[in-house]
Amino acid sequence: MMGYYILAGVIFLVSMYVSNKLKSKFKKYSKIHLQNGMSGKEIAEKMLADNGITDVEVISVQGQLTDHYNPQKKTVNLSEPVYMQRNAAAAAVAAHEVGHAVQHATAYSWLQMRSAIVPAVGVSSKLSNFVIMAGIILTASGLAFGNWIFLIGIGLFAMTTVFSFITLPVEYDASNRALAWLKDNNMVTPEELASSKDALKWAARTYLVAALGSLATLLYFISIFLGRR
Repeated sequence: MMGYYILAGVIFLVSMYVSNKLKSKFKKYSKIHLQNGMSGKEIAEKMLADNGITDVEVISVQGQLTDHYNPQKKTVNLSEPVYMQRNAAAAAVAAHEVGHAVQHATAYSWLQMRSAIVPAVGVSSKLSNFVIMAGIILTASGLAFGNWIFLIGIGLFAMTTVFSFITLPVEYDASNRALAWLKDNNMVTPEELASSKDALKWAARTYLVAALGSLATLLYFISIFLGRR
């Protein structure tokens, strides 16, 4: 299992680097105040209106970088700093989350696919590691059915990996929609747009690292399974 711990450690370190880089970028761009004077809440509401979406509410939630779109409740949930502040970072995040609302309103296929498998992924993410460990232990104990348990665990983990990769086009598309709207509607200056673009680039990288890390772990488990056969 030493290989697993080394892999997990590498993934953790890369994730921490990207996460810290994201936080530093948002801190930096939070100092670039929008010339239009609009808050994240106002940016979100205008983008919703411009896209003809009238049944989505923009609300404030506690925390930092806790921003998300809830398709069940149809709410754009903005963290308190993004909701209230009037800077390039807030504009980027607010517009990105509305990008998800636009995806929902236009039945964006990747978003629909991700939403469809959320319940199954919720179950598999809770059980996969437990089932995999049980399979490894049972196999090491000489029990033949341990391999089948291990394989089931790998299948469960594979579902979470697939979900992480389906998330990538959803996130990148939401950012592209956000940046296009900010630019086409002259909501930001060229400097503010560049800052928003860089902030969203690093936000997307957190999802990319998570997906690649999940894939690397899945391949590691598969290699163990094949080596035990």
